[in-house]
Amino acid sequence: MVRARAVQVVLLAAETPEDLVSAFQTVKRRRIQGLVVQADELFIREGRRIVDLAAASRVPAIYRLGDQAALGGLMAFGPRIPDMYRRAASYVDKVLRGAKPADLPVEQPTRFELVINLKTAKALGITFPPSIRVRADQVIQ
Repeated sequence: MVRARAVQVVLLAAETPEDLVSAFQTVKRRRIQGLVVQADELFIREGRRIVDLAAASRVPAIYRLGDQAALGGLMAFGPRIPDMYRRAASYVDKVLRGAKPADLPVEQPTRFELVINLKTAKALGITFPPSIRVRADQVIQ
């Protein structure tokens, strides 16, 4: 899909909170037109700041956690975190009942959520087609 649309992918590294400012300076300097923000420990902890930096840069960003869309991010698509915690609890139960962790299968998330923030979309001049809005698990007005 990326090649078919002639989209250039640019990886921006940020390992500390201080790196975030320079990453967004790169976004502005290189005129990057959109971001996909991963859900690692730094990006979760600094979620509000990243949303604010993206808004100040006027760059649309897709997040992995619905909370970041609720904070003002454009949209989020990722696994449903409460479901993942429930699955983790079942693994803890199995281990406490004597199962060996190495014998338990690795599971992938099976439920994902799409959260769209229409207020942020409007501020960015983006319109979501109705076909996307009806598929969203949550639409923030």
